[in-house]
Amino acid sequence: MAKINAGTPRPGTGANFRSTYIILFALVAAGLYAIGVRVTGGLEATGLTSITSWGAWVAFYIYFVGLSAGAFLLSTLIYVFGMHRFEKIGREALLVSLISMMVALCFILLDLGRMDRFAYALWFGNATSILAWEVRFYLAYILLLAAELYYSMRPDLVRLSRESSLRGRLAAVLTRNNGDLSEASRQRDRRILKVLGSLGIPLATLGVHGGTGTLFAVVKAQPYWNSALFPIIFVVSALVSGTALLMVLHTFRCRRQGREVDLSLVQGLGMLLLGFLAMDLMLEFYEFLIGAYRLEAAEWVTLASLFSGRYAWSFWGIQMGLGALVPVMILVRGSKNSAGTLNLAALLVLVGILAVRFHIVLPPLALPQLPGLPWGHYSPTWVEWVSSTGLVALGMLMYLLGTAVLPVDDTTDDTTKEKRSMVHG
Repeated sequence: MAKINAGTPRPGTGANFRSTYIILFALVAAGLYAIGVRVTGGLEATGLTSITSWGAWVAFYIYFVGLSAGAFLLSTLIYVFGMHRFEKIGREALLVSLISMMVALCFILLDLGRMDRFAYALWFGNATSILAWEVRFYLAYILLLAAELYYSMRPDLVRLSRESSLRGRLAAVLTRNNGDLSEASRQRDRRILKVLGSLGIPLATLGVHGGTGTLFAVVKAQPYWNSALFPIIFVVSALVSGTALLMVLHTFRCRRQGREVDLSLVQGLGMLLLGFLAMDLMLEFYEFLIGAYRLEAAEWVTLASLFSGRYAWSFWGIQMGLGALVPVMILVRGSKNSAGTLNLAALLVLVGILAVRFHIVLPPLALPQLPGLPWGHYSPTWVEWVSSTGLVALGMLMYLLGTAVLPVDDTTDDTTKEKRSMVHG
């Protein structure tokens, strides 16, 4: 029996994903209902208090900002540094990055006490405010992602615009007055991609996710957050989660389209994931070591709540066990793993990084800020869980629709890719 190539659809294996769309639409609808309860009832519908003023929505916000920054930085390996072995996921990485950023901003919007004033941070600003700079970085980052995604797909959009389908009409709108398919135009597109990617590296690291870490690091009232390591840890953990997400989504999309998974690509991503995860664990070790060595009572109590207190079960069981130790044990086997096993490791890493985000937000906010004040006790309400599930489903729905409508798959022929690889050395 002839072996089917990695990019060749297998006849008869295209699954009907209508039920997936139905489930996602149902989850989004439930999420919208929960958001409606939050809008009409305010933050009283949540488990937040005057002591624990941040909760699940903030944890999900920094989680999705990290997914976005990590996926984008992975795309720069292709479009800036010429690592064409990962070219199959280049456009997908940019699409995932854009969607993740939108979902992240939806989460932080829900956490605002006055949601109607969300644009005030753009209209009014203080040059000394990290938050004022951060919202501007977010806007610039989203525009850059949209531009880079467009130029990465432009040749295929031009070809698609000649069709009379809905996809063709959408492509015609996107490529209006830009239908050149000459080699010179393609080289121009690659130059633009390289420039945009190069500009995006400092924007994503220093401005977007490093800046998100800085929002925590500058809070002097929270010794656990007040560390110069925090922005760096945020960036490295973004690389971890972004790589893991792309591994899972690439495999999901291949199986959805009835194609063989490119095992060499998944293995290459697995090696990157192992390296990023090792760096993340090393920085985490120093974060805890330096925090404990400072001998500040507030930080000791926070670490104690992680290591042996209220959050010990999720810290040791989910963050360090399922989310780090098990994936490392799988990934060190490298080429001996199947695509399914590697994706299991990636899924566990995603769960572990989500636990990290919750452990960043919640334990420090349980401490009384002044002597005599009570300890904070926070549990997300159904409104928080259902709205969060709805936003995650919305992100997944946007991904499915985006990959169905847009030419996310790179159709550049193998000969051209080989020539480009030789040029880049």
